[in-house]
Amino acid sequence: MTCEETQRRERPEFERIFHPGNIAIIGVSARGSMFGSGILNALRAIGFEGGIYPVNPKGGEYNGLKIYASVDEIPAAIDFAIIAVPAEFVPAALEECRRNNVAGAEILSAGFSEADTPRGRELEDEVKRIAARGIRVVGPNCFGIYCPASGLTLLPGPDLSRQSGPVAFISQSGGMSIDFAHIGKWMGIRFSKVISFGNGADLRETELLRYLGDDPETRVIAMYIEGVQDGREFFEALREVAAKKPVIINKGGLSQAGRRAVASHTASMGGSRVIWESLISQAGAVQVGDLWELAHTCLAFSMLPPRVYQGISVAGGGGALGVNACDAAEQFDFTLPVFEADIREAIMKVLPKPGSSAHNPIDAANPFVHPQAYREVFLNAARDERVDAQILIQLFHHYKSLSLGMGVPVKDITPYRELADVVSGVVASTGKPIMLVLPNFKQGIDSLDIEEVMRDARSVFLDRGIPVFDDLNNALRVLNHVSGYYSRCSERSG
Repeated sequence: MTCEETQRRERPEFERIFHPGNIAIIGVSARGSMFGSGILNALRAIGFEGGIYPVNPKGGEYNGLKIYASVDEIPAAIDFAIIAVPAEFVPAALEECRRNNVAGAEILSAGFSEADTPRGRELEDEVKRIAARGIRVVGPNCFGIYCPASGLTLLPGPDLSRQSGPVAFISQSGGMSIDFAHIGKWMGIRFSKVISFGNGADLRETELLRYLGDDPETRVIAMYIEGVQDGREFFEALREVAAKKPVIINKGGLSQAGRRAVASHTASMGGSRVIWESLISQAGAVQVGDLWELAHTCLAFSMLPPRVYQGISVAGGGGALGVNACDAAEQFDFTLPVFEADIREAIMKVLPKPGSSAHNPIDAANPFVHPQAYREVFLNAARDERVDAQILIQLFHHYKSLSLGMGVPVKDITPYRELADVVSGVVASTGKPIMLVLPNFKQGIDSLDIEEVMRDARSVFLDRGIPVFDDLNNALRVLNHVSGYYSRCSERSG
């Protein structure tokens, strides 16, 4: 055994799977017409730095890489394999990987138990038997693994972010995994790992949950699941992991129609809504209703301090915004404490007059308040001990009208960079988080310049550690999730 092989075998199997030194891709066509060729292109585009070894019995060359006739012929130790061949050929390819001491393989191929045919079920049983003899399997019928730190990517993900972060995502759906990864790129969610496990012939929700519960790279775990293999074991794992770090679950197939859909998607049983809601609640996890709520909740958990939130302040330019803030706060069990006279007076000194109000919510009368004025607003509001978090509703789209009147580009007069510096400075000095709500009511084709401002502003605020939401209800809903989770943690530890 060579030194390289000895070192490879001494690395834990999950380390070799998520951070492989060398990858074999089985199912690469010299013509570039197969899924294997697509995932190879994606790995090279995202910047995977390890060795990539394409495999096809026909041999040949693809994009400057030699195609090996079999895994046996590869002149390097392989940590991880990607199998993208027709279902009939998958068991033989997997067995060849096992014989060569490959730690794990992701099977992108479909046509197994989800096809609901005798042959499909038989092929999946073969995959299970091979896995049991000594190789870990992700899939079949999946999009694979995304790990920004190592450069592994999902199918078909050549343009995902290489920036790592604290959020892991376990998904039974391949489409959901790639959609969530793309959302995370612009929304500000940074991932440690994303695993699309499909049919889950070997690795699936419970074992992956336990692994991520102990993974030092992961602080927040998100899950999309359609069904579980062992309900009792999953519940025990969920309760154990949710006591250590937030677990956020989007459960698919809770409706009658949804249960039918998941049966044909990943051959899973959807289960009863009442049972699932009860199970998730008892385990101390967080349940969300859809992909967008899942994303917003992950953003909040990854960027907000881990604490219970009760009182909030809300500031923005417009009286109706404040009225809506009061209604939304009550809906999500938050209070807007009325400021004492000294705080109100200090805030009113910097707000435009007439039309402003400093009681909480803070009505700044118009959307063109200077960032330095907001600095004083938030510093003074934070003096109230009843305020745990602050929210700024910023209507940048109104700068479009101002820019037209001045004859200058809207991006040149919208002060989002200075405002981001001000807000991040207030957070640093007060220790109280500020969430930005950035609605956009101008989305017509004549307002593409506003869209650019909004996207750039979101990026600038996120870079400074300020979470951004499109809607006040979304911001308060996820703040409620964060507060509820840490309240339950406090009750358990007490």
